[in-house]
Amino acid sequence: LIVTPAEVCKIRMQSQNSSTIDASQHSRRKYKNVLQTALTIAREEGFGALYKGIVPTMMRQGCNQAVNFTTYNLFKKKVTEWRKQRGEPADLLPWQSLALGGISGGFGPMANNPLDVVKTRMQKQVVHPGVTPKYNGLFQSCALIAREEGFSALWKGIGPRLLRIMPGQAITFMTYESVTRQMNKRGLFVSE
Repeated sequence: LIVTPAEVCKIRMQSQNSSTIDASQHSRRKYKNVLQTALTIAREEGFGALYKGIVPTMMRQGCNQAVNFTTYNLFKKKVTEWRKQRGEPADLLPWQSLALGGISGGFGPMANNPLDVVKTRMQKQVVHPGVTPKYNGLFQSCALIAREEGFSALWKGIGPRLLRIMPGQAITFMTYESVTRQMNKRGLFVSE
């Protein structure tokens, strides 16, 4: 409920100007900050416009986390089994949890990029009363994008997303494993 309005504002602010725009045009831009952007969108398009793309946003987030944690746990299980077979402690070494977190972090965006593309298209478009928007639902938008631009268009932007998400997930899982290990040593947290 908070992510979607923030995403709508971010998309609108990012897409309003080209990076090659004349500096004199910068002061005349429509969206200046998040609060002003949200108020402008609500005033011009209605409060509901801040929630455009909520279904693909929720599906993207849910899919991402499900895929990310599932793949991390599968990889972690395989590595800990391998370590046990070699007579090593089962706990992952920091570099192993870093690597597994980064790799698993890439699986979520690969699985959900079409949802991200649809979400972005829905949130970017300005909807006028009485006019049917070009992108008006998840399935309709996926089909339209694939028909107009080709199926591969549903994976536009995957490279930058991976470059942003994978390092963050690598650090997150390494930190999680390290903190959990320290809490277990101190008897503050009991894990299986």
